[in-house]
Amino acid sequence: MGFAATVLTLYPEMFPGSLGVSLAGKALEAGTWSLEARNIRDFATDKHRMVDDTPAGGGPGMVMKPDVLASAIDAASPEGDLRPRLLMSPRGKPLTQERVRELAAGPGAVILCGRFEGVDERVITRRGLQEVSIGDYVLSGGELGALVLLDAVVRLLPGVMGHAESGSSESFEQGLLEYPQYTRPREFEGEEIPAVLLSGDHQAIARWKQAQSERITAERRPDLLAKGAKKP
Repeated sequence: MGFAATVLTLYPEMFPGSLGVSLAGKALEAGTWSLEARNIRDFATDKHRMVDDTPAGGGPGMVMKPDVLASAIDAASPEGDLRPRLLMSPRGKPLTQERVRELAAGPGAVILCGRFEGVDERVITRRGLQEVSIGDYVLSGGELGALVLLDAVVRLLPGVMGHAESGSSESFEQGLLEYPQYTRPREFEGEEIPAVLLSGDHQAIARWKQAQSERITAERRPDLLAKGAKKP
């Protein structure tokens, strides 16, 4: 059984979205991974199908109700389900390539997409939700974050990318940003492909790529170098 994703959302029509095209879409069609989007509102029990209520203690906006969310989570992830339960949240741990690799090596994930002002804290603790952030900014809901997370994971699944080495040389895989890429024509608007890349000297090319990755990382993300980038 491949990677199985279940997304809990108020807008299931947003899925598969971009995940239904290109490599992810082909892998989805081939059964390499599966995606199910469930509507949280289906688990509301009142006649108005309410999924939110005013925040305790006052404040703006609305908060998603713990009883409705718990029912949705329990239905999607019954006892014995080994998939991690994730909550897309701007206060979560930042998503990293290391975390993406861990998820890709697992059985899948149950992803809750928050809306409004957030989710009742009790359902986070009682259902063991792991909060995940895709960046230091706030979106209208967790759906776009879920799409980003799943795209990053699916491309690492066996057989999804066309070349086995495609993933290992990309940004963040070695703790560095990726080196510059070139292709034909050899000359474009007066600028030529660096001669070393056309030399056929594989060791010299590898040294150039490493040096370029270190240069770009130092210029744009010195924090990565401070963490101690891994050498290939």
